Amino acid sequence: MSADPGVRRVTPLAQKLAERIRMHGPISVSEYMSACLWDETTGYYATRQAIGASGDFITAAEISQIFGEMLGLWTGVVWQQVLGGPQSITLVEYGPGRGTMMRDVLRAARVVPGFAQAVRVHLVEASPVLQSAQRD
Repeated sequence: MSADPGVRRVTPLAQKLAERIRMHGPISVSEYMSACLWDETTGYYATRQAIGASGDFITAAEISQIFGEMLGLWTGVVWQQVLGGPQSITLVEYGPGRGTMMRDVLRAARVVPGFAQAVRVHLVEASPVLQSAQRD
């Protein structure tokens, strides 16, 4: 922050948004938030690792594997006993972060015979940084 309170610092994101508004007119709150979070060069989730001990927040799955493992066991039992063990099942996780919870789910569900061969996973993640972490 500048020592002179009269001096305003304009961020690269603010410059981008101002240019966009000059060129195309007003933007919605949704467009504004999308730019703040997902812009490739200045967006919050697109430019840093926000999750974890060194990030801005942490999730239950990052603290302990128990939640994901319980979900995994439950999913395997439902697949086998309620659904009858179909040949294919797709698990979808929205906003999976680094993929920690899904990794825990799949590890625990392996104890159910045939589940690992039937399951397909679809992770829905907008952040390129987190998509890369999921692939690793």
